[in-house]
Formats: sequence, C-alpha cells, structure tokens
Amino acid sequence: MEILTYNTISFLFLYFFVSVLCQNGSDISPISSPSPFGVSTKQLIFKDRRLAVVYPIIQAFKATITEDPLNRTGNWVGGDICNYTGFYCDNPPDNLSAIALAGIDFNGFLLGAPTLEGFIDKLPDLAIFHANSNKFAGSIPDVSQLKYFYELDVSNNVHAGTFPMTVIGVKDLSFVDIRFNLFSGSVPPEIFNQALEVLFINNNDFTAKLPENFGSTPVRYLTLANNKLTGSIPRSIGNLNMTLIEVLLLNNKLTGCLPYEVGFLKELKLFDVEDNLLTGPLPCSLSCLDKIELLNLANNLFYWEVPEELCALVNLENLTLSGNYFTKVGPACRKLIKNGILDMTQNCVPDLPHQRSLLECTEFYLKYIRFCPYPETYKIIPCKDGYHHHWEGSKAKTMKAPVTYKTLSRHKF
Repeated sequence: MEILTYNTISFLFLYFFVSVLCQNGSDISPISSPSPFGVSTKQLIFKDRRLAVVYPIIQAFKATITEDPLNRTGNWVGGDICNYTGFYCDNPPDNLSAIALAGIDFNGFLLGAPTLEGFIDKLPDLAIFHANSNKFAGSIPDVSQLKYFYELDVSNNVHAGTFPMTVIGVKDLSFVDIRFNLFSGSVPPEIFNQALEVLFINNNDFTAKLPENFGSTPVRYLTLANNKLTGSIPRSIGNLNMTLIEVLLLNNKLTGCLPYEVGFLKELKLFDVEDNLLTGPLPCSLSCLDKIELLNLANNLFYWEVPEELCALVNLENLTLSGNYFTKVGPACRKLIKNGILDMTQNCVPDLPHQRSLLECTEFYLKYIRFCPYPETYKIIPCKDGYHHHWEGSKAKTMKAPVTYKTLSRHKF
C-alpha cells in the first residue's frame, strides 16, 4: 500500500468500519442538558448524543480563534456538526448505529489560535486530525486517551518547545507530521518504538544524535531533513529492510560513515543524505538496493572509488555524488555519466570535467580522511550469492515522483 496523499485521504475510514457489538443507538431529539463549557445546547437538535457532547467543545474552541481570514468557521453554528466545514462524521466502532465526529481537516484554513489543548484531546471519537498551514501555537494536546486516534498532522504551524511527547504511546498511531514548526531539542527514542508508517519531522530545529533504536519502527516514509541532527546513521537502519521506501536526511550535521546495513533496505527507492558531513568509502552493499531510483550523497566527505556494482543497478534514475572526494569511476559509472544519470562534478577524478583542484584534493587526502569502523564490511555484497541485478532489465518500469520530497514544501502534499 503506497502512502496516501492529502488529495486521497478519506476521513471516514479504518477504525469506523470495525464491526463490534452495538450499544446505544442514535438520538435526534432536542438536547437541553447543561454544558461544562458554558455553551448552551438548549433547543438544538443533534443526530446523536455523541454530537451533543462535542458541540460545546467545538464552540469553546471557536471562541479562542483569533484569525479566520477565509471564514471557515462561519457555518460552525447549530446542531448539524457533520456539515460544519472541516468536520467529518461516521459510525464509531463501538456502536455502528451511532454517529460521531470521526475526523477533522483544517488543511489550509489559515486559522489562528493560541492552543489546541482542550479541543482535539476532548473529542472522544476522533481518529484523524489534519491541520496543515494554520497559525496554531502552544503545545500538542495529549491524544493518548483518544481510543481511535491514529493520524496527526500539525505541519506548517507555529508550535514550539521540545518534541511533542504527548504522541508517545498512542497505541494505533501510524501517521505523524509535525514538519515546519519551531520544535527543538532531541528526537526521543520512544517515537521509534511505535508502529508508525509515516514520520515527517523535517524543517524544525531538532539537534542531538539519532537514537540507536532508529530502526525499530516499521516506518515506510521518513523525513528528518533540514534540522541540526548530529552523529552517525545508526546501524539499526538495516532493521527497516522490509518496510522503508523513502528516507530524507539531507541538510543536517550527520557525521561518520554510511553503515554497511543500508544495503539491507531491499524496498528502498529514495535515499537522500545531501549536505551533511558523512565520510568514508561507499559500502559495496549499496549495490543490493535493487529498487533504488534516486540516491543522493552530494556535498559530503566521501572518498576513494565509486563501486562499479552500484552503477550497475538497473532502476537508478538519478545518482548524485557531486561535491565529494572520489578519485575513480569505472566503465559502468562512466556510462551513467554519459546518460545524465550520474553527477560526478566537484570530485577528484583526474580525467573528468568540473573537478576540484589538485591542491584541494591533496589537502583532503593528507589531512581529513577518517577511517570507518568495521572496514571489513565495506567490500561485502550480502546479496551476491544467487543474486542478479539485471534480470529485471527487460521489464517495463513505471517510475513515480518521490513522495517525501513534497514534504520539503510547507503546504500539504
């Protein structure tokens, strides 16, 4: 299953189709019970008592909104909550004859509010909250008590502070998008222990090292780009061999060598670590990335020769090695250069155009080479026995644009 884009995400699915024992049915009678939020429901008609419960919560949140240039809240009046702009209802799993508020989509509403606390965390049947491109501030509410919750998108807002620990431990959470905010500090190891499919935390101000359990989540799409993350890429990344499809680590401060275990990622199609401080020779295990389409290692400190086996991968559409210190490329790599697939500019290959100066290359090899741990692994090709790169070469290939590059734009993708 490929990742769903925002144009195809339905807000009325998954948990709301689980068949369980029915309890109380719908109630469309007028509700007049007092509200703890000071919002009267007198003489309003609701399709279900569950909607009557969330009505005062919505109205209390509406009262805190400071900006609404598109008048998205204009029809947030009356008892027909399911027709409020941005609100979606469905039958909850614990009562298929009931009607409940299941999803919220505020993408692009440009709403401003000082906090989301007291709102989404008080909506008991909420499963999805998407709020890209607003001006919501404050911390992320504690959604751990919402028994159906599984998707959170608060990207491109003005949330600040440390990583929102309130999402840690949410049982069925599979989608977390907090990119383009003002979060800072470390990325907690606990987030990588959750069964996520999507984790987008790019374009914040996260620092510190990637945790050793980096590869403990079955994530498929991972974007950590444009932060200030340091340290090396953990060897545990190899544990994602059955799930990881795309990963963006570009524009951080990562150091060390590429771990041999990157070559285990047999589902990987996109790997981008441009603009870091990674070094060392390239592990030959990269030639096992048989599904890789785009590999970007530009503007790092990689050196020595480019493995010919890497250049023989048949699905490569773009291999960018510019801005490094490689000294040698073989016939297969030269063919990719000729075909416009491989970019080798600004390296140290003597007979290629647009290379670094001899002085710059000499200085690097005399002063800055850092040898990698586990050097014996860099010549190992774990998939070599009984494995052939070219057997799929005659098959028709259908290339699609990478999903995660769209996360580098502020707005919904």
